[in-house]
Amino acid sequence: MPHIKTLRPCLLGLMALLGAMTASAGGARAGGLETYGDITRFALTGVAALSSAAKEDKKGLFQLGATVVVSYGVTFGLKRAVDNTRPNGGKYSFPSGHMTNAMAGASYLHYRYGWKYGLPAYAAASMVGIARIKGNFHRWEDILGAAMVANLTAFLMTDKLNNNISLMPVFDARKKNFGLLASMRF
Repeated sequence: MPHIKTLRPCLLGLMALLGAMTASAGGARAGGLETYGDITRFALTGVAALSSAAKEDKKGLFQLGATVVVSYGVTFGLKRAVDNTRPNGGKYSFPSGHMTNAMAGASYLHYRYGWKYGLPAYAAASMVGIARIKGNFHRWEDILGAAMVANLTAFLMTDKLNNNISLMPVFDARKKNFGLLASMRF
């Protein structure tokens, strides 16, 4: 197995290349962004699984699986319970399944391996949410709801591999604020 310091930049570079390829394939049309969202929702979970496999982190793989299964279960339960109409007229808008999948992978990477993995993954996951909104599939509240479900699930299901640095996204829906809570252990 290759050394993990070699694999980390490769995995993150692969994620960035995938995003650039899918976005450029559609040019400025919504189709390119939509394709990016369709692919990246699975790619983030795949990158998370590859990262754990490269580190031979069996416990992490189990935690990723639990995060994905539980967050999907909550998302699909909420979809049926809330049954909001999508902006394009479809059913089951809240919360976004695409965003749940993308954010589950991104949040797992953050909580398990730290901000060096989490920050680029959160950026890629955010673009999935934007793609779903621009494609007229979801509203902002659908995306934020899915992000909160997946992030909270990952927070509860994932143990940190390195406990020295911790970053946690913070949302205040009433004031429409977003921030990061950081802590460092010496």
